[in-house]
Amino acid sequence: MSQGPRSGLAAVSSALLAMSRHLEVRDVLKTIVASARELLDAQYAALGVPDDHGGFAQFVVDGIGEEQWKAIGPLPRQHGILAAMLHEAKPERLADVRKDPRFEGWPSAHPEMSDFLGLPIRDGDEVIGALFLANKLCPAEGNPPRPKSEGRCGFTEDDEELLSILAQHAAIALTNARLYERSRELTIAEERSRLAHELHDAVSQKLFSLRLTAQAAATLVDRDPSRAKGELQQVAALAAEAADELRAAVVELRPAALDEDGLVATLRTQIQVLDRAHSARVTFTGQGVRALPAAQEEAFLRVAQEALHNALRHSGAEHVDVSLHKRGPDTVLRVTDDGCGFDPTTVRRAGRHLGLVSMRDRAGGIGGSLTVESVPGKGTTIELEAPGG
Repeated sequence: MSQGPRSGLAAVSSALLAMSRHLEVRDVLKTIVASARELLDAQYAALGVPDDHGGFAQFVVDGIGEEQWKAIGPLPRQHGILAAMLHEAKPERLADVRKDPRFEGWPSAHPEMSDFLGLPIRDGDEVIGALFLANKLCPAEGNPPRPKSEGRCGFTEDDEELLSILAQHAAIALTNARLYERSRELTIAEERSRLAHELHDAVSQKLFSLRLTAQAAATLVDRDPSRAKGELQQVAALAAEAADELRAAVVELRPAALDEDGLVATLRTQIQVLDRAHSARVTFTGQGVRALPAAQEEAFLRVAQEALHNALRHSGAEHVDVSLHKRGPDTVLRVTDDGCGFDPTTVRRAGRHLGLVSMRDRAGGIGGSLTVESVPGKGTTIELEAPGG
């Protein structure tokens, strides 16, 4: 096997470890594609997961910019070389894909590709994906690597063997990620069922009592205003209890946005909404944080939401800043405001926790720590630090 700068044993080991580090299917796909492109010195790499309708359920690329990817248009269909890899389940190594009789062209914005190497990703007898590379980069004396020139470079038998090893491990990583996601979906379904019962048993009873009390108040308004006032006060108390119980149940649900977009994108979107909805300036910066396990992402999001709620509702802040960044092996969430601040010991003695107990519980649940720094008149900083990312 060739001994190029990225094809040694250490590079292969790094690629395999990177694939096994992620649990989310989308993250696994991205890691496989990036590892394959770097390992085999290719200009482009892609991985398609087929659906049952002649298209691809997921299609991940590396080496193509976001704007160009958008310009290319819809995802490819299962035709030409891709179909051959999926249906015949065999490798394809071509000197020039454009000269192959199965080649059917590509959209105008698609990059030009010549030499091609592709393999199916198999789980037993099932083909679960197609991994392919294009345009082997040729190192040149005194110059940066360049795509293949006619009659030079191209993918070799050694490259095919290396990609085959990578594809075998990719099948394991992808299968494990799928099993993890299915397990999590079952857990979420069970949790939602439990919450539905809790809502029915608790909140619905409160709402029923609230309705009866409101009806009683309505009948007393004219003949006994003082008693009607007491009943209306009871209505307000019942409504507050129902709202608290509903909020306690709802916060236990994992937001769908986390599964689809990840922690950084979800935080950015929610903070943009808050910035538009409040007079305070709300900003977000996220740097260098990779995907975290589901439980950790949810904990970080919930702590951020609670801290933002406190800052925007109670502090009178003009500016609230949220940051998510790496600190050594840990991920750190920091929420800082320039509001009125408070004395944490006074708040604790008064029984008003401002969600601090909940935030500390969430931090402890993922092996992290929560730090609260606040002084009356000097704002508040809440920081969650946990391993990973």
